[in-house]
Amino acid sequence: MSLQLPSDGTVSAALRRWLLRPVWNREQRRLRAPLRAVLPLVVSFLALAALQPALRARFDHPVVETVEMGALAAVLAGTVLLSGRLLDKRPLAEYGLALDRQWWHAFAVGGAVATAVHAVTLVTALAAGWVTVTGFADGAGALPFPAAIAVVFAYIAVAASWEEFLFRGAMLKNLAEGADGYVPRWAAVGAAVGLSAAVFAVLHGGKVTDPTQYGYYLLAGGIFGVAYVLTGELALPIGFHVFYNFTMSGVFGFGVSQRTPELIVLDITGPAFWLGETGALHTVSAALGGVGLLAYVRWRDGQLGLADRVTRWTPRK
Repeated sequence: MSLQLPSDGTVSAALRRWLLRPVWNREQRRLRAPLRAVLPLVVSFLALAALQPALRARFDHPVVETVEMGALAAVLAGTVLLSGRLLDKRPLAEYGLALDRQWWHAFAVGGAVATAVHAVTLVTALAAGWVTVTGFADGAGALPFPAAIAVVFAYIAVAASWEEFLFRGAMLKNLAEGADGYVPRWAAVGAAVGLSAAVFAVLHGGKVTDPTQYGYYLLAGGIFGVAYVLTGELALPIGFHVFYNFTMSGVFGFGVSQRTPELIVLDITGPAFWLGETGALHTVSAALGGVGLLAYVRWRDGQLGLADRVTRWTPRK
């Protein structure tokens, strides 16, 4: 008696389903969460890797900064659309991009907290004798200072928004959503915050000269991630991220890895342990900023709790 295999294609169909199961969710008709978390990062980095060398070879300062910022904005827009329409198949608002009045209010609060902590850093450094103010509104080069600082702000705003969408909106949310149900919700969200912060830190490795400096970027990624999971919105982490980067260099003159026009020009003579970009003073400032964001969320919402949106999938209509 011989074994007769069906000839109607059911075996091959079952084999295809078995092979696709690790990467394709049949019920939701979209890729599995780990792929949805990683692909926006990979695709956008490849796009930038192709664009930046070509633009920098073709354009010179001060045009190159504006053109490069436009290219980064296009990559950001393309990444958001790719994620929302093709990968996640969710409305853009579900990432925390409502862009309504409340959203912009939270964005402004994040910016205010970031600015305040750098102001405290400057006062501390002045009191310790580690820095002295040597001038104001300098370093604009060929452009008038207002134009130069506006270009810098726009570039930093686009870059920080791009990072927040990649690491929080796409990566953290998809990891938390995918793990929820397999482990308790708090564990799924906690693991997603930790993993996204770790990837965020590793990809800033070009600024690291000592392994201990990764702790600064882990802390920053954790602050952004916690702000996201408590609110379900990207407004607070984007606002804090944009103004933290901008005011550090463009306003208070603490730029180290990035040199920009500076509203307050400083002569930095203090120890690198305290005043380097990943130094102890900036690490404490970042931590204080995180506490400020928590205080705002607690005041606004009356409690600190995980937002339902972080682990929820609402299909795009």
